[in-house]
Order: sequence, then C-alpha cells, then structure tokens
Amino acid sequence: MNHNNNNNHNNNNNNNNNNKEVTWGFNSVIGRRKEMEDAVAIVPGFMSMMCDHHEGGCFNKEVSPLHFFGVYDGHGGSQVAKFCAERMHEVIAEEWDQDAADGFKWQQRWEAVLSTSFERADDEVLTEAGASEIVGSTAVAVVLSGCQIIVSNCGDSRAVLCRGTETIPLTVDQKPDREDELLRIEKQDGKIIHWNGARVFGVLAMSRAIGDRYLRPWIIPVPEISFTTRTNEDECLIIASDGLWDVMSNNDVGEVARRVLRRKRRTTVNGGAPAAQILADSLTEIAVGRNSSDNISVIVVDLKSNKKQ
Repeated sequence: MNHNNNNNHNNNNNNNNNNKEVTWGFNSVIGRRKEMEDAVAIVPGFMSMMCDHHEGGCFNKEVSPLHFFGVYDGHGGSQVAKFCAERMHEVIAEEWDQDAADGFKWQQRWEAVLSTSFERADDEVLTEAGASEIVGSTAVAVVLSGCQIIVSNCGDSRAVLCRGTETIPLTVDQKPDREDELLRIEKQDGKIIHWNGARVFGVLAMSRAIGDRYLRPWIIPVPEISFTTRTNEDECLIIASDGLWDVMSNNDVGEVARRVLRRKRRTTVNGGAPAAQILADSLTEIAVGRNSSDNISVIVVDLKSNKKQ
C-alpha cells in the first residue's frame, strides 16, 4: 500500500503478536507549495522472517511480519519521490532474497542489503522512472521487526523515536555544512555556497539523495543506517519530511507526541481513530500553523498500541 496523494490520510492495523500489534497513521499535505513533491509508502508485512539472531536481544522463534515505512521528499519535480514510494520496499525485499549472507551477521547483512537497494533504486530512477538528471528525492526508509527498528536515510527527512520521556533521533540530517559531509564534498572539488542556507553549488540544501545525477559525485545515494533494539518503554516512531522539522524541533515533536498519545489512550476504550492517526494529523496541523513553507508528510507508528491501557 503506497500513498503519494496531495492531501490524504489513512491508518492500518496489523494484529500479528510477533510484531506487537503495531498501529499507524499518516498525513501528507501540499501545504503552501504549488506542487506536491512528497510521497509516502506504508507496506505492512512487506517481508516476513524469523528472528534467528540474539545480538538484538531477540529470542522469538516464530516467523513474524516486517513492516515498511518510507518518506520521500522530492525536489526539482515529484517523479523520483513517487518512484521511490512505489519501488524502494520492493527492491529491499528482492535484495534480501538475493543476498545469501554467507558469513554475515544479521546487522552486516542488513547494511549490505540496504546500501545496495538505495544504489539500485537510484539506477532505476534513471532507466525506469524516466526522471531527468535534475530531479531527486530524500529517502528515509524504516524496517520494523518485532525487536528492531532499522532506519536507512539519505537527505534531510528524519526519523525519531519517543522512548519514555526521551526523544531519540534515529537519523542525522545530511546537510552540506555537516562537518564530515563538507569535507567529503570539498575533497572532490565541490563547493558549498550559502544562499538561503548551505547548498551544494548554491543549489541543493542536502548532501545525499536519490537522483540528482547532475550533481555527482558530490550528491550521493549512499544511506546512513541505524539499528535500534525495541524496548517496552517505546511509545512511537515519527518519520517526516522537513516540512515538519523546519518548524518543530525533535523535542517539540516528542512533547506533542507524548501529550496526544497519553490523552488518546486515557479516553479511548473502543472505536474512534487510532492514536497514531490523531497524532499524525495534530503534528501536520501544528506545522501548517507555524507557517511551514514546504509540503508536510508525517507517519506515526504507535509502538504501544497492543498494551492494555
């Protein structure tokens, strides 16, 4: 199930206990832009597997579903973001099946699969999406298993985890003036020009993306990957385009999340929209109210929805 509508929201439930009866909601709005360049993908059970590793503290021996959540923020047009929303999760599943993983630990295997998948999606954008060389997109792709949150990121869309009273960033924005990215770009004779923020050659306000062939080798489709073991303290996962993060800090978002989820869980016995959907709508409304000038896309994954309130 992929979503890349201008103004759309929906929710879904999955009731497999091995992935802790996760529920989710999302909202994606055009905001103050003339064109919708964001795209969102939510694919429940896009793969299933048994957790046969113990490094993540998981001893679940049943086959359980892995859920996929992706936010793609396009620039120069919507083609690359739309293509990623339709294709990225399929590529990841295909690469996992092809990767025999001899001698790899599970974490190394995921790193190899995700890196190859981003590179392959980037190649397919040129051959199959027919996108021009000046179109690109951020990509933050989250694979959620019963015990792990695996996040793969290119660009400045962002994923955060609300755990207890903490808001934990699961990605670090890849900006041209981030010290390591600046060094990498300048080593290859690239230039960062400050025009309405730091930009590669004064054009692009991020240093990694899918697409943007005209800015190679400075803009690369190489993801940064993080692994977070799930705990009983985890409240929710929030994945959003910079239309949200431009006007709200991680901590702002975390505070709103805890407040909305607490209130919703206290008042809901049966029926009504899931807490995750109410939170996705609330965050979108706040961003619009704070004059976000961009498209705004927010996915909320409620990691406690199975707990008896």
